[in-house]
Amino acid sequence: MYCTVAATDELISWGTPARLDRTGDSLLGRERELEQSHDFLSDPDGPRLVLVRGETGVGRSAFLRAVGGRLRAQGSAVLAVDCVPGDGERPLLLALRLVMALEEHRSASPRRPAGKLVTRALSAVDQRDPTAMQALFRASLTQATPLTIMVDDVQHADPESLAVLCQVDFSRLAPGVRLVVSAVRHVAQGRGGMSEGAPDAVGSGTSSYGRKAAEARAPGCDGPAGLLERLSGIEGARTVELSPLGPDDVSALVTRWLQAKPDAVLARQVGELTRGIPGAVDALLTGWTRRDGIRVADGHAFLGARTPIPVLPDDNAFVTALDTLGEPYRSVAAALSILGPLGRPALQLTAAWAGLSADTAYDGVCRLVESGILDQVPGPDGATAAGWTFWLPLTGHTVRERLSPVERSRLSAIAVEAIWSDAAGAGEATYPAAALLDEAELEAYLADRITDAGTRIDRERAVADLTAAAERVQPGTEDRAMLRWLQAATDLIVQPGARDLALQRYLRAAYVAGDYQSGRAIAETLLRNPGESLTAPELQAIAQLLVGVTGNQLDWRRLSRLATARWWDELPVPAVVKVSGQALALCHLARWQEAREMLSRTEAVWNTSPRVRVTPRVFGAAAELAMGRPEPFGRELAMPDASELPPGQVYALAGALFDEMAAGYDLDAAETLLRSRGLTGEVLPPLSRFLWHHLTGRWDEALESARRLLAIGRVQHPASDSYLLPARTATILLARGRTTSALRLMESMRVPEEAPPSCSMNAAEAEVLRVLGDRDGAEKVLRRGLDKAQAHAHVYGTEELWAPLAEVTAEAGRTAEAAVHMHRLEQLASRTGSGRARLRYLLASARVLRQDAPDTARDHLREAVELARSRGLPFETATTLVAAADAGAGPAALLHEAYELFGQTAAALWRFRTRTALREAGLSVPGRKQATAENDHLLATLLAEQLTTRQIATVLRLNEDAVVGRLTRLLARTGKRSRTELVTAVLTGTLDFF
Repeated sequence: MYCTVAATDELISWGTPARLDRTGDSLLGRERELEQSHDFLSDPDGPRLVLVRGETGVGRSAFLRAVGGRLRAQGSAVLAVDCVPGDGERPLLLALRLVMALEEHRSASPRRPAGKLVTRALSAVDQRDPTAMQALFRASLTQATPLTIMVDDVQHADPESLAVLCQVDFSRLAPGVRLVVSAVRHVAQGRGGMSEGAPDAVGSGTSSYGRKAAEARAPGCDGPAGLLERLSGIEGARTVELSPLGPDDVSALVTRWLQAKPDAVLARQVGELTRGIPGAVDALLTGWTRRDGIRVADGHAFLGARTPIPVLPDDNAFVTALDTLGEPYRSVAAALSILGPLGRPALQLTAAWAGLSADTAYDGVCRLVESGILDQVPGPDGATAAGWTFWLPLTGHTVRERLSPVERSRLSAIAVEAIWSDAAGAGEATYPAAALLDEAELEAYLADRITDAGTRIDRERAVADLTAAAERVQPGTEDRAMLRWLQAATDLIVQPGARDLALQRYLRAAYVAGDYQSGRAIAETLLRNPGESLTAPELQAIAQLLVGVTGNQLDWRRLSRLATARWWDELPVPAVVKVSGQALALCHLARWQEAREMLSRTEAVWNTSPRVRVTPRVFGAAAELAMGRPEPFGRELAMPDASELPPGQVYALAGALFDEMAAGYDLDAAETLLRSRGLTGEVLPPLSRFLWHHLTGRWDEALESARRLLAIGRVQHPASDSYLLPARTATILLARGRTTSALRLMESMRVPEEAPPSCSMNAAEAEVLRVLGDRDGAEKVLRRGLDKAQAHAHVYGTEELWAPLAEVTAEAGRTAEAAVHMHRLEQLASRTGSGRARLRYLLASARVLRQDAPDTARDHLREAVELARSRGLPFETATTLVAAADAGAGPAALLHEAYELFGQTAAALWRFRTRTALREAGLSVPGRKQATAENDHLLATLLAEQLTTRQIATVLRLNEDAVVGRLTRLLARTGKRSRTELVTAVLTGTLDFF
């Protein structure tokens, strides 16, 4: 099942920057609270005072607007009064505004005009007379006409007005008069009352702020916080708590605002940084989208490999909440943004760094906790604090990033030294000082702090810790952090040999993470200025990575320069490095004949040691394979030099060999290769893993990988066919009925003229056009692909073009021409010994010969069934079974087997066609209810793909009247009134067929 919420005129996009869209005004995750509030305010006997409480940014204002909207919709009068920062300095302002609102509403009533109360209220403000104002406010409330007044952000109101509110007897209000008040309440998990004093950290006794905080919490206090608590305690009042959103609601909110579903990594990071606070989610997504940090592919959103966490702007509410406190609170918060994870020792270190007394530092922590900026983490005994963290991690990140580089470096050095000294004191390799972190978090925290500390700490130990942390990162999880740590390690190294080694490590990591720009810069630096310690095999690997990253950037012009001897001759590197780099560039450009001739001519240069010769020999074998001579490549699959190669090179070589086998649909050879090296498909690099998932029928996993890779621009594949990723993704989309999406994907990846041939792209495009009934268009695409392949002497994989070309020419009645194509295909299969080519020949010949030589056609189909089953590719087997059953080359029961295999890949279009074949054969269709749901879903998908009725009929192989009938029934079952309404429901994911 796919999810896309793009507009219909932008049905599918691959790798475009995400944009924020907040046009939807409905609340997410607040259904229960909305119903509760509505019930309170709609009940004639309900509470007259309702308080709405929650953290900063939790969405109180939006919630009040939603509640007010529902009341207005049912005919109730609603007035809104908003408090803003600064109101607290104007005594009785809120009380005056409430009196004015009540009187203005009452003056609109025909019963009698009002005005005297407002005049007297203004006088009470001038005279600062709370007693008079209290009487006037009470009079306004008791004389008012039915009305709901909504006061937002009352925490900003003046204390005198809050005191007036606290004295009101709300049970005596005029009938139908309600007051709804929203205010901040910090109710974070783990936050409790501060323990007064911290003898082990800051000395004995109660700090000054501790005493003040206790007084502020005492009953009857006059502070704003105490008045708000008194207000909520008024008899008959009700409180609605708005808690942070849960993970599912956060993901739904991101989906709505980005118009794309976040992947697991993005959803997790948003949840962790914002703790489910909608205002923080908004700020975070705004920061990312302004810098094009989020990419969208097929209605799914992904973070780029090096996308940093944004820093909140100075006017953001989470930032101003701290800034308004002033000093020393900002300094304490700044220090704890670095030192906080150290636990209680962070307090002493903060005091020393900020030049504060221990009591003053503790006072600062207490105030920050009371203000909802910090969260107190309880210790094991539950009575004392184990430490303090920022309640909102995004705020902590912002405070840390607002520090100057020098401040951040100094504080980070303090943290690192504290951890290292603690480990030395404990006599072990662990770091118990950072009590608030688990082992994995601690390693990442230490690496971050070392990175920021720079040269203020021991370089050698810092490099060792950074390298160890980076090597433990699982590729594709924390790539940004890993690259940052490796960059820092490189910067700390002074010795040239060690620095070159670190740069190689960084280069490999950048390649795997998809940071091709950095990878290319590092590779060129090392090749133009090679250190004395760099060996020929190391420089050879660097040259190959340079070519690899250039190819992955789809920079064909630059790759053409790398394919010239002139470019390499300018480098002060050994000849074997130049030959290897140029040969690989020629292979990437599919200039196979040149690559083979050059390698043959220079064999004495590269055929020396196992480590040096292995890659040029594989390049030569790949060139032979591409030109239709697979024997040398078959010998390379045994990896004869593997025992003399380092593990990393064995892994990379196995991956490259696997890719070529997967490109040719040879799953058996590919998995045999992996088993021989002790590998599985799950440990392959992302692009290779996509191919493995595709071949083995794990299409949901394949599509998930494809979206991410295409979103972040990792399109080119290191194989003889550079566009396998978009081509096979298009195949999946087509099989699921997403015809237009498949075409648009290929259009967005349009291969430029200077690019090498891509049989897979031409074959995939032609297949989509054939399904849509455009036989002429398909033939043009196939011939264009074959012409380009011939220009490059490229043979491997061209069966994917010859077979459909033979079929379309036969369908057009040009049987003699089809026979010529069949002969070429038969020769190709015989020449290469490819099982895939043989299967394509058998299937295509059965279609071409079906009328003139039916017996031969059936014999070919029986052989095809046996061959397909032996190859073990689910989708390939299923299509073969359908072809055999359709031609009478096997029992009709083959259709049931094919039906199940199509179900494994969720190939909805093929499942539909197989259901039709089952009915025509007089066989039952398994699961009638499921089949109906699948039919509805496929029809809705085709509509969402913007196909006309005629096109849908062509795709489904039905007549137009049948399609109209199915659409009429679908609209009736779903309760939709039009195609547009149905398509909207499909695109927004609000229609469930199963």
